[in-house]
Amino acid sequence: MQTARFTLDPAFTVGEVDPRLFGSFVEHLGRCVYTGIFEPGHPAADADGLRRDVLDLVRELGVTAVRYPGGNFVSGYKWEDSVGPAEDRPRRLDLAWRSTETNRFGLSEYMAFLRKAGPQAEPMMAVNLGTRGVAEALELQEYANHPAGTTLSDLRAEHGDKDPFGIRLWCLGNEMDGPWQTGHKTAQEYGRLAAETARAMRQIDPDVELVACGSSGQSMETFAAWEATVLEETYDLVDHISLHAYYEPLDGDVDSFLASAVDMESFIENVVATCDHVGARLKSKKRINLSFDEWNVWYMSKSQAEVSALDWPEAPRLLEDNYSVMDAVVFGSLLIALLRHADRVAVACLAQLVNVIAPIMTEPGGPAWRQTTFFPFAQASRYGRGEVLDVRVDSPTYKTAKYGEADLLHATAVRAEDGSVTVFAVNRSRTEPLPLDVALGALELTDVVEHSALADADPDARNTLADPERVVPHPVDGTALRDGTLTAVLEPLSWNVIRLR
Repeated sequence: MQTARFTLDPAFTVGEVDPRLFGSFVEHLGRCVYTGIFEPGHPAADADGLRRDVLDLVRELGVTAVRYPGGNFVSGYKWEDSVGPAEDRPRRLDLAWRSTETNRFGLSEYMAFLRKAGPQAEPMMAVNLGTRGVAEALELQEYANHPAGTTLSDLRAEHGDKDPFGIRLWCLGNEMDGPWQTGHKTAQEYGRLAAETARAMRQIDPDVELVACGSSGQSMETFAAWEATVLEETYDLVDHISLHAYYEPLDGDVDSFLASAVDMESFIENVVATCDHVGARLKSKKRINLSFDEWNVWYMSKSQAEVSALDWPEAPRLLEDNYSVMDAVVFGSLLIALLRHADRVAVACLAQLVNVIAPIMTEPGGPAWRQTTFFPFAQASRYGRGEVLDVRVDSPTYKTAKYGEADLLHATAVRAEDGSVTVFAVNRSRTEPLPLDVALGALELTDVVEHSALADADPDARNTLADPERVVPHPVDGTALRDGTLTAVLEPLSWNVIRLR
C-alpha cells in the first residue's frame, strides 16, 4: 500500500475560519419547517410550537448562520404574509415547490427559533428580488431592524416583538440566473436591481452585510460571465457573492461522486479569480468574499419527478434523501473543501437543516434522529475553529471519468487558539485502507487525543426511523505521534477526525 503524506507548519496557513462557515438553511420546502422545526401539538413542542428534540440536535450540530426563507421559495415570498397573528395570515400557492403555504411559521417564529438554538445562531435573511424589488426589501428591513417610531417598526412591536431583530446579513435574492426561478433575470437586469437594492438598504443602515447572487452552479452556461456582469454593477455595494452546488452519483459513476470536492474547489477558485479580475478592472482595493450558501449531497434527479407530481399540498414529503456512509464521506470531503478555502469563503450554508436533504430527520408526532451526514458537520463545527493550516498532499491517485486523476486522500487541518490541531481527512478508496504520515514541523504537539472515523463494511449503511443509530463514528486504534510525525491508517471509504495536542 502506498502511503499518503503531508507536512504541517504554523508558518504556512490559509486563513482564519469564520464561524459562519458552519451555517445552514431553513426554507419553506417540504417538511423542513412544518413537522421539522415547528410542530405545535407534538409531545416535544414548546409553547411556541418549536420541537425541543430538534432544537437539541441543532445545538449539537453546531449550526451558526441560518439562511431563511429560501431558496426558490423566496422569489414568490411576501414578507407581510409572515407577520402578525398566525390565524390571520393568508394561505398562498408556492410556485417553487407546488405546495400550499399556510404562513403559520413566519418571521417572528424564525427569530424565536434562532434565539432558542443559541447565541451562535445568526439570522441570514433573503429578500425577494424575483417578483418584488427595492421597496419591499426596504419595508422588510424597516420592520425587522428599525427600533421604533415608524409605521413598520411600531407594527412589529404591536405584533409582540418590541425589540428589533437586528438582522445584519442579507441575501439579495436567490439563484436569479436560473430559468426555473420565478422572476428569472439576465445578469444585466439582476445586477442593476441588486445594486439599487443594496444602495437603498445601506441608506437605512450602512453596516448591513450583503450577498449578491452568483451562479447556481459551475455548469451554468452563463457561469463566470454572470458573476463578472453582476459585480460590475455591485462591487462597491456588496460584501459577498453566492455559490450553490449539489452532488450525486450520476449513471452509476461512484468514483467521480467520491471526488465531488474536486469540482467544489475548482468552483471556489474560479469565482475568486472572477471577483479579483473585476476588482482589478475597477481598480478597487476591496476584496469580495464568498458565501457558499447552498451545498450538499442531493439526489436531485429523483426529486424533480417528486415536485412535478404535486397538486398544492401542505408540507409534503419532498427531497427527503436518506444518506448512506458513502454519502457522508463525500459530504465530509465537501466540508474539507470549504475549510481549505477559509481565506475567501466567509459564509457557508448546508442546505438544508431538517428533513429536506438534511442531517436531521423527524417523524410527525414521533422522534427526531441523526443522519450519517450529521456527524461530519458536528465534528467540523466543533473542532474546525481557528486557523486553517496549508495542507498539500502527496497521495496515491485513482482515475475518475469526470475529474481525471484524483487524490485518494483529501485533507485539511485547523489549529485552535490553544495550539491544538485537528486533522480532517477522507480516504476515497472504496476497497483499500490508506496509510497516512503527517510531519508536524514546529507545531510542538505530543499526543493523539482522539482518532474518530465514520466508515462501515457496508457503504450503503444508513440511519433510519427503525434503526436510528445504525451508523455512528467509532474510535480508531493504532494512531500515534512519535518524533514529530503522526502515523495513522485510514479505513476504506472513511471520514476521519484526528485531534492532536
